[in-house]
Amino acid sequence: MKKIINDPNHVVQDMIKGMVMANPKTVKQLEDTLIIARSEAPIANKVGLVSGGGSGHEPAHAGYVGKGMLDAAVAGEVFTSPTPDQVLEAIKALDSGKGVFLVIKNYTGDVLNFEMAQELAEAEGIKVEKVVVNDDVAVEDSSFTTGRRGIAGTVFVHKIAGAKAESGASLEEVKAVADRVVKNVRSMGMALTPCTVPAAGRPSFQLDENEMEIGIGIHGEPGIERKSIATADEIATELTNKVLEDIEFSIGDDVAVMVNGLGSTPEMELYILNSKVHEILNEKGINVYKTFVGEYMTSLEMAGCSVTLLKLDEELKVLLDAESLAPAFLN
Repeated sequence: MKKIINDPNHVVQDMIKGMVMANPKTVKQLEDTLIIARSEAPIANKVGLVSGGGSGHEPAHAGYVGKGMLDAAVAGEVFTSPTPDQVLEAIKALDSGKGVFLVIKNYTGDVLNFEMAQELAEAEGIKVEKVVVNDDVAVEDSSFTTGRRGIAGTVFVHKIAGAKAESGASLEEVKAVADRVVKNVRSMGMALTPCTVPAAGRPSFQLDENEMEIGIGIHGEPGIERKSIATADEIATELTNKVLEDIEFSIGDDVAVMVNGLGSTPEMELYILNSKVHEILNEKGINVYKTFVGEYMTSLEMAGCSVTLLKLDEELKVLLDAESLAPAFLN
């Protein structure tokens, strides 16, 4: 295992320390926790927005803490859900009386622990609502979850729900717009290489030199097919068509596109993929309103990508375009 770390058992603590030092005007670490919060939190008369999950997906989720997006991110150990007590601490730290909204990726540990924290917070009189993101069209169930997994589409939920909360919306209004994003966002990914969890010290799975896996999850969960490496155009076509088959689009619909790298894919390759995604959408009469290319939801050093499409209405466009000062999503 070759990694630039100190102690494999303290990578999350070390990462958070460095992240706060890099963005001292934007974020802070809550004392004795693995929680990164907005430096000015809690914010009066504003719904607090909390997300999080296992570490190793950076910049998700801590990179999306800042004005216009999340108010806090709760970091679990690598690929491990944060504990209910940590999520509860984040909820309590953010509540200013208007309630707290939870954005949860659909993995069994995340759902159980965030929901338990919600129940504990509600018992203390805090209003809490949530959304569970399940944008991955590849598989219905996996080793980590029941139902579809939550992957890069989660970033669009952070952005749009965050903008809605920043506008002064109520808890119910934030939930309504987040639900609408989840209903209209779909993703699918693929991998060329595995990744290595620092504490494990060995790759989580194996792929031969000439193999790729279609539909793989962000923790290395199995996809739908292993086959010989294809061209960028072939990969983009397979991923985009799978997404288009899962949600109804009409000629003239507006979409946001995200071509996301999983940790070790050069931007050169992501832009090559993006070119073909745009070509496919243009051929189908679907208008690309905005495009995001880069690393938004990674899997340590895994080489691969995902394609996400979000069908937009007029309100979603406004919220997507709204200001964000989150370090990983300056807008």
